[in-house]
Amino acid sequence: MLKYIRHIQKRLRKKKAYRIAKYIIYRETILKPIDHLWTFLGAFFGISLIGFLQNSQLPLSDHVFLIGSFGASAVLIYGATNSPLAQPRNLFGGHLIGAFIGVSIAKLIPSPNFIWIASGLAVALSIVFMQISKTLHPPGGATALIAVIGSTKIKALGFLYLFNPVFSSIFIMYIVALIFNNIPDDRSYPYRK
Repeated sequence: MLKYIRHIQKRLRKKKAYRIAKYIIYRETILKPIDHLWTFLGAFFGISLIGFLQNSQLPLSDHVFLIGSFGASAVLIYGATNSPLAQPRNLFGGHLIGAFIGVSIAKLIPSPNFIWIASGLAVALSIVFMQISKTLHPPGGATALIAVIGSTKIKALGFLYLFNPVFSSIFIMYIVALIFNNIPDDRSYPYRK
């Protein structure tokens, strides 16, 4: 009987180790190799175009076109095109809600001594309002945070932050996503079931 119990324990340990390996370490990719090329091209051109605009416009003005949260959006809209979080409604709504709430909180709590409260409020409120409006887009939380902790150039924009860099840049990324995600026959953006 003792031998049988040890055998069962050994099998359970193996199953547990297998489950851990299966769910944490190994995940089968569902992308074909050609999808990696389209993901690369979309992300490269989407971000590079915004970077080019910033690089060519910055010497002439104080415009900011490129913020960190756009990198995370690129992962979603070029690499996970069928994710609900990557759809246009979520892309635009998430960033614009995050930008509005971030700027509002930055104006309500301008003191650098309370940046810890302002940053937490901006991200938490952004998530809640994205959930309420069904526009959850994780990079939108980063857009809110950037509005609170960003450079003086970003803070000086005030509510113009919603239009430039946020709206103008996500619009560019959206157009690039429409082009590169719809060239191959087996990819589509926005995702169609």
